[in-house]
Amino acid sequence: EEDSLSPFIRLQEKKKQAQLMQKALELKEEAFKERMKVITCRWRDVHAKEVQLKTYMEKSGKTLKENDKMRIQALKKASKERERRMQKESELLRAKRELEALRNKHQKLCNKVQKYSIFNKYLEDVVKTSQFEEIQEVIWRYKTLVRIHKDLLQSQQGHKEMSEQAEVLLDQYTAEKAAEILQYENELVQLQLRFDQAQTDVLPWETRWADIQNTIAKNTLKLGTIKMAILNLFQ
Repeated sequence: EEDSLSPFIRLQEKKKQAQLMQKALELKEEAFKERMKVITCRWRDVHAKEVQLKTYMEKSGKTLKENDKMRIQALKKASKERERRMQKESELLRAKRELEALRNKHQKLCNKVQKYSIFNKYLEDVVKTSQFEEIQEVIWRYKTLVRIHKDLLQSQQGHKEMSEQAEVLLDQYTAEKAAEILQYENELVQLQLRFDQAQTDVLPWETRWADIQNTIAKNTLKLGTIKMAILNLFQ
């Protein structure tokens, strides 16, 4: 949808540009025609002035000073008119170039409009087979979906960053607990060694305690025998 609607949006923009370019082209053509009229009138004036100048110079050839003076004035005037004419020709050439550039740009815009016209037809078919009533509604819907898609991507990126941070914290916590477990295991090994050593130390004492108990039992038996003997003697 994005691939199909984006060219259509560009098509709409190109149509607007083409319309503006068409208006600018018409204004340029109108200004060009006006310039041509003014230049044509000035050329006619220059030609008429040159004819008048030649006639006047022929009539005023009687006096050399006056002739020289008039010739100098005529040369100055002709030089000024020549400069004006060259300036107008330069302006005319520049206007022609601008007009040609505008025509080329207008042609390119027309070609782009023709190229993207298939998307206009596609959107017209979409409007016919959907709940939309106008193409502009499709464009608005498309822009809304694009904005929502960007928001979702940003949200997804935020969740991803939070997940990555959580994984880093989990790794740190796991490493800390693993270190604690290793420490407890080492302590347990030390305690087991101490317990084994204690059991080793207790075994001789247990043997000695058993001997003591046996000795006490024998002495108790002897004492009982003596008591019985004394009791018998007493009776």
